Amino acid sequence: MDASSAPSPATPEARPRRTGYRRLPIQQRREQLIAVALELFATRAPEEVGLDDVAEAAGASRPLVYRYFAGGKQQLYEAALRTAAEELTSRFTVPLTGTPTAQLAAVLDSYFAFVAEHDAGYSALLRGGSVVETAGTSAIVDEVRRAALKRTLRHLGVREAGSRLTLLVRSWIAVVEGASLTWLDEGRAVPVAELRDWLVDQFVAMAAATAVGDRQTADVLAGLLALESPDAPRITRLRAALEGRA
Repeated sequence: MDASSAPSPATPEARPRRTGYRRLPIQQRREQLIAVALELFATRAPEEVGLDDVAEAAGASRPLVYRYFAGGKQQLYEAALRTAAEELTSRFTVPLTGTPTAQLAAVLDSYFAFVAEHDAGYSALLRGGSVVETAGTSAIVDEVRRAALKRTLRHLGVREAGSRLTLLVRSWIAVVEGASLTWLDEGRAVPVAELRDWLVDQFVAMAAATAVGDRQTADVLAGLLALESPDAPRITRLRAALEGRA
């Protein structure tokens, strides 16, 4: 065989390219790892997700994950949880049009869309008891609840809420969380629109009960009544309750 027929060394172009890791700018890589972690935590309980899972899903190495999150899985989980909390809080935005109860229903629609997208992670987060639960993760959850309280009071047109009105809103938020977990546990058997309307009715019923013994709540609801459809069943019940208080 002469020299012309001998195989030539492979050129760089002929060598197979690695399909593993891809260089990304620091901030972009960090955001990518958080996004991947969120996807994993959304479908699996936090203790079931390891750094190797995140690295593989992100097309990265375990050492690279540690480079961005030196605290390991706990730091990554808290970063992902904070990102999810910020997204959930952003969904508390009340639309500018519609009656007060229609606006509340719209916020609940957005809330349940989030719950549906983050099934396992949402459940593990609110139930507590996870092996990755810390004071830091609990504080993040509390921030979401405080944001929900603040947005709801703002929706009601209240700047300074008294103890009874605050108790009303906090209690209703707890009802929403409990209903969300039950909805997931039961395989989402109840249509979400039906669940949403039930929660709006729960707020109306709880508000009517609170208004019987609290002037601030009664005044707030009296102002909202003028913006509602007078023949709506829930509003008819609420008006009757307020008239019974007078």
